[in-house]
Amino acid sequence: MSDIPSNKPYLIRALHQWCTDFGFTPFMAVFVDSSVEVPMEFVKKDEIVLNLSLEACHQLNLDNDWISFQARFGGVPRKIMVPVSHVLAIYARENGQGMFFPFDVSQSDKPKEIDPENAEKPKVSRPSLTIVK
Repeated sequence: MSDIPSNKPYLIRALHQWCTDFGFTPFMAVFVDSSVEVPMEFVKKDEIVLNLSLEACHQLNLDNDWISFQARFGGVPRKIMVPVSHVLAIYARENGQGMFFPFDVSQSDKPKEIDPENAEKPKVSRPSLTIVK
């Protein structure tokens, strides 16, 4: 029975509908790698949160494999394409109710590139005093 499809796209659609029906704003957290098409200038720590409200996105398509829509970022219309496998959560902005999904970053196709200019430098701890008895 390993051919059973994932229930994740159905849960995403159901929670989006629930948010819309009760006047909440559906937000979706996404893990970003090379298979995700989003404005990279808004990505932080390989994640982006997208507003899926009917006012914010146009031509919303919640498919079994992909979520796609058009939205404005800084007034510029952009095409958004997200594989369902990269959805980390869908929840209502107003109360945080929704669902978080497990995601294994090692399954992602994002290459771990280290840019020497932007690489994190090791944190140097400041000296501190401790009481010794």
